[in-house]
Amino acid sequence: MQRSSFGESRCSVAQTLDILGDSWTPLVLRDVALGISRFDAIQRNLGLSRKVLAQRLLALVDHQVVMRTAYQQAPVRYDYRLTDKGKDLALVLLAMQQFADKWVFGVDNAPVVWQHLTCGERSNPAFVCDKCGEPIGPDDVLPAPGPGFDGSQNPELTALLVG
Repeated sequence: MQRSSFGESRCSVAQTLDILGDSWTPLVLRDVALGISRFDAIQRNLGLSRKVLAQRLLALVDHQVVMRTAYQQAPVRYDYRLTDKGKDLALVLLAMQQFADKWVFGVDNAPVVWQHLTCGERSNPAFVCDKCGEPIGPDDVLPAPGPGFDGSQNPELTALLVG
């Protein structure tokens, strides 16, 4: 079943979902972010068809989330690496991981943990205010109209933001 595109939406979440696509694309992105960079290795790790993987990687390249570099010429084969845009999108995956670690596995049973390279300690990446550095969550922020807000597309959101 073909998923609807959110390409024309003026919603940041919808635009991110448009890039992430389906349930396989975030897993492909996860593997590339972890350093599994070759097509065959990604395919083996995920167990999805070569056709589906090729489509998902092409979409990620088209969205400039990953770049590919030839490592072999005959036949041509590629390594896939995150772009700066891809590194930012991978932060979404960290948030998803933290959710599952807390609500599915339990924090003491997390399948993967992170070591902060600067201090060497195990760390849980966290959202912080870019102005004061304090941790933030949904209860610590209020939505407000941004410079790209278009109230004509969503009357409920407009009512919420502009009262």
